[in-house]
Amino acid sequence: MLARLRRLPPLVVPGEITRLRGLLAEAAAGRRFLLQGGDCAERFQDCTPEAIEGKLRVLLQMSVALTHGGRKPVVRVGRIAGQFAKPRSKPTELVQGRELPSYRGDLINGLEPDPDSRRPDPGRMLEAYYHSAATLNHLRALTASGFADLHHPERWELPGGSGEVPAYRRTLDQVRESLDFLEALGGVQRDVLERIDFFTSHEALLLPYEEALTRWVGEDRGYCNLGAHTLWVGERTRQLDGAHLEYLRGLRNPLGVKVGPSATPDHLVALLDRLDPDREPGRITLISRFGATRIQAALPPLLAAVQATDHPVLWSCDPMHGNGVESASGYKTRDFAAILAELRLAFELHRAQGSHLGGVHIELTGEAVTECTGGTERLSEADLAKAYETGCDPRLNGTQSLEMAFLIAEMIRG
Repeated sequence: MLARLRRLPPLVVPGEITRLRGLLAEAAAGRRFLLQGGDCAERFQDCTPEAIEGKLRVLLQMSVALTHGGRKPVVRVGRIAGQFAKPRSKPTELVQGRELPSYRGDLINGLEPDPDSRRPDPGRMLEAYYHSAATLNHLRALTASGFADLHHPERWELPGGSGEVPAYRRTLDQVRESLDFLEALGGVQRDVLERIDFFTSHEALLLPYEEALTRWVGEDRGYCNLGAHTLWVGERTRQLDGAHLEYLRGLRNPLGVKVGPSATPDHLVALLDRLDPDREPGRITLISRFGATRIQAALPPLLAAVQATDHPVLWSCDPMHGNGVESASGYKTRDFAAILAELRLAFELHRAQGSHLGGVHIELTGEAVTECTGGTERLSEADLAKAYETGCDPRLNGTQSLEMAFLIAEMIRG
């Protein structure tokens, strides 16, 4: 299985990885803003044109809101075309009253509630590769064919989504007026606005799969994981003496590091020294994920520790993972107000410390799901059962994601 994976063509090319590193370096310097978002865990069954286009649309919507409101160009990175594995806190879980092995993502086992499906299957690695390739192929076709053309942003509208965020319609009108003015002056070429950069990412979790997609690409670039443009290491797998850090430190891809409640200043500095000994801009993105009730105490000591070094990191905020709760009916959910509270505090704490928050990392979908409560739709716990479709963690729907983008733009402006 692994030998077969090693012979298959790469999913991305080294030049794209180098391009992303440059853009992330600019985000770390405050000249761009990183928007990273997508599924908690992709499902093979969701590799459809509609699902892929929906995720791309909502990220495009968000990037327009962020660029227009925050006055900074956006670096778009999807949790897509490879986010098929998820770490779990417990080896087993109760499903319909039965104790079964935990679902660890389609890369490893199935979501269906039966022992055969939950048994790890190495053959899923090949399925993950082919589904990643199909997803990436469709994304490339869309971004190269005018899907993201700023002259036609109405194409990005989602059924029942963007129409419920009035600010989005006003922003589209203002964007169109600005483009008409610039083109009349001859200051912008139409074909430039028809293309966008879009990059892929996933958590580096199942190391045999990741190693099989790792290739030597030359003395100037070394080893790259060509299964995604950027990878991140999670809160549960960033041990200094662990296999995940040992693998990642040998790659030339830009890397993300989830930084949560277990992180200490000493650990974080040692981790940066391990992953980025040469202090390269664009190399490391630190993704804080504490929860609205913990961030105020946890983040400032880590900011101070990093500031005392010469590591040129990009700080991002994941306001999703620390704000999970279980509803009375048993659904895992997240409250929009708590997500927003952690984001506001992250911006405030960075500014107070003389630091810079340059990105967000959000679990979202373009579909009209009901997995997170709150937002302009005022979803309650009673609404969760209407369209709760995630196989793992709850995601913001299209309307909530777009609303979040406008609120983030306000925070960027300060």
